[in-house]
Amino acid sequence: MTFKALLVEKDDEGKTSASVQDLDESRLPDADVTVAVDYSTVNYKDGLCIGPGGGLVRTYPHVPGIDFAGTVETSGDSRYKPGDKVVLTGWRVGEAWWGGYSQKACIKADWLVPLPDGLTTRDAMAIGTAGFTAMLAVMALEDHGLKPGNGPVLVTGAAGGVGSVATAILANLGYEVAAVTGRPETEDYLKSLGATQIVPRDEINETVKRPLESETWAGCVDAVGGAMLARVLGQMKYGASVSAVGLAGGAGLPATVVPFLLRGVNLLGIDSVMRPYEDRIRAWTRLASDLPMEKLHAMIQPATLADLPDLGAAILKGQVKGRVVVDVNA
Repeated sequence: MTFKALLVEKDDEGKTSASVQDLDESRLPDADVTVAVDYSTVNYKDGLCIGPGGGLVRTYPHVPGIDFAGTVETSGDSRYKPGDKVVLTGWRVGEAWWGGYSQKACIKADWLVPLPDGLTTRDAMAIGTAGFTAMLAVMALEDHGLKPGNGPVLVTGAAGGVGSVATAILANLGYEVAAVTGRPETEDYLKSLGATQIVPRDEINETVKRPLESETWAGCVDAVGGAMLARVLGQMKYGASVSAVGLAGGAGLPATVVPFLLRGVNLLGIDSVMRPYEDRIRAWTRLASDLPMEKLHAMIQPATLADLPDLGAAILKGQVKGRVVVDVNA
């Protein structure tokens, strides 16, 4: 039996190439659950793994795709049986383990989560790792005291995958959302998701000499890092928190400790890769109830396996808006 997958190969000179190929099932990794994949999506890490690898891919040839949703075909674990709908995000699948850009995936049962009631497999990948991470970020802010009415919540990189879902969730929960974007053409899109204020990236993307500025934001979901995160820390209200989810603007943090010492600001690191099962269930349950489906569906850009090489390059350049949903069987 064969299946189609996006296979990334590396030649003797170290150059990688990606193409859709028919593979034999015997090439799948050895694990206890085989899933017939319905959908996957495109994340920044996927762009790295489709291309040169970014240091994430261990061995070639390789099938990328850090998340997927589908139906269990065979299972050697009592928690899952044939016909069950499941979701996978994280666990270095698509990096160190063959991933979701494939019509079949063989996965460890511990890495799976049952598809929540009310979501289809397509919905689950419209959410994907980006939406799952966004929900974790919002939950962390709430766990540290954020409530509607505290003031505006800033979302950086708002037109990207994490930012789009975070904007929609926060707006649906009654928060005033200020969306940061460097693409003026996305302003109408962000307002349709519920953003009440658009903050041009250039206004907040440079560090300043003052470690503290006016107290402006009651919370922040930051997908950018770098100089922007440093600037935002100095603008947080007393006791407010920032959920750090990405580094599109760089891994450095040219900041001071003053916001932490004088305003009690919290910088919360959000990891979605190794998250415990209980946190995953809590986040997916919240997504099924707190993310408006009509706004989720408005974010979707459909794609096929053949589109992935171009989309991988585009997301690394910041040229992908919203959520790409890859139908691996199209």
